[in-house]
Amino acid sequence: MKIVLISGSTRRDSVNTAVLATVRHILGNLPGEHESVLLPVGELPFYETELERTDGSAAVRAAKELVTGADALFISTPSYNGEMPGALKNALDWLSRAQGEEPSPLTGKVAAVTSASPGVRGGVDAQTGLTGLLARCGARVVDHEPVAVARTHTLVTEDGRYTDQELVARLESLTRALIAELAPAGDRAEVLV
Repeated sequence: MKIVLISGSTRRDSVNTAVLATVRHILGNLPGEHESVLLPVGELPFYETELERTDGSAAVRAAKELVTGADALFISTPSYNGEMPGALKNALDWLSRAQGEEPSPLTGKVAAVTSASPGVRGGVDAQTGLTGLLARCGARVVDHEPVAVARTHTLVTEDGRYTDQELVARLESLTRALIAELAPAGDRAEVLV
């Protein structure tokens, strides 16, 4: 199973990238084979129709290929004034575009969404706009209670990932829900345990 990890932040030491590092660690400890790859949204040029007509850029082509070849997406976003940041919105704009006769890379893709912030709400406000955009683009957002990582400055990290047991358990629950969404119907209950 291949899962593309997307951080809505372009900062090097982003708390959202730390969330995804935690998810990557969780995936490594779950049964089965799970490959996870980070899609760097900051490398994509601003969406522009003329650039799209000329086949985009190498970074756009690579991003579309990566998402097209994946089974699922796991996105962690900060909240900028209650919304996802422009870099993430820009990446999703590129990924929402059909490829000739083929549907967009987001069409039918299963996606899990979380958020992280040093604030008390953990960026949860940005999740509504993000899940709405993903749904409009044809992605299937995992049905799970919101997981918002608050007060990130108080959480301990090890090797770039969070180690707080309660947080890891919440992220594991969301990760298992994502994997269950991809499992055949008869196997879903087993994945969630």
